[in-house]
Amino acid sequence: METIYTIDVTQGKKITSGKVREIFDAGPDHLILVTTDRISAFDVVLPDPITAKGHVLNQLSLFWFEMGTSIIRNHVVSSDVNEYPVPFRGDQRLSGRSMLVRKTRPLPVECIVRGYISGSGWKEYQKLGSVSGVQLPVGLKESDRLPEPIFTPSTKAEIGQHDLNIDIRAAGDLVGRELIEKVRDVSLKIYQMAAGHALKKGIIIADTKFEFGMLGDDLIWIDEALTPDSSRFWPRDGYKPGGAQPSFDKQFVRDYLETLDWNKTTPGPNLPKDIIQKTSEKYVAAYELLTGKPFAWR
Repeated sequence: METIYTIDVTQGKKITSGKVREIFDAGPDHLILVTTDRISAFDVVLPDPITAKGHVLNQLSLFWFEMGTSIIRNHVVSSDVNEYPVPFRGDQRLSGRSMLVRKTRPLPVECIVRGYISGSGWKEYQKLGSVSGVQLPVGLKESDRLPEPIFTPSTKAEIGQHDLNIDIRAAGDLVGRELIEKVRDVSLKIYQMAAGHALKKGIIIADTKFEFGMLGDDLIWIDEALTPDSSRFWPRDGYKPGGAQPSFDKQFVRDYLETLDWNKTTPGPNLPKDIIQKTSEKYVAAYELLTGKPFAWR
């Protein structure tokens, strides 16, 4: 499978390059999202691509978007390159790693749901006993399951900067109180649906990040959906609170980077071949467990 770190399409207008995705204009109402094999950690895009990563993220997002249609509309129009508008139509480099989507007005908040206490949430809990203003029980251990999932929004940072956890009141100041309450309720419903499905498949979704946009007056689920980049996926077997958990997500890369003498600023360090291979295998394993389908290596 060919890895793609960056991509251009002849006569295709690229709007922006994110940490992982290349976004192209596809007419007045549509975009083409192309998921590359780039990987970021600590908000720094690393120099080495991860084999199959772009395909896994794209295919898994499509899987969850479809599963969530009973809860909320999403922005997907098609993932068949033969249905894309010119000049993207039939471009096989995009096959399996892209989707044609509706343009929306993205909300300026990251919508995070936590079912377990980990990562930045764990650090905040240790200091304050709460996460994003949500008071939590005393005496939780790292990776403990929470009494119920919580909505903990954050700001959207530029590449190279860090998102900041905020409470729902601050998020409401950014998008409106009524809308953020709707976003909270939808986020929790999607998480509960996905976490229930994943648990049956042997994966704990500890937390995840959603993004939403407005299409006219309608709230639309956009960007990526419950991927190893936007979520913490832990194996159900062997789960034991009281410390960090093994993972199917890019925490594996973060853990490796923590062993280096690196100040977590650009440029990021190169990854050894075995770290790249093991990371790729973890992404593919997550896809196969969650979807119940073999990953199509091409």
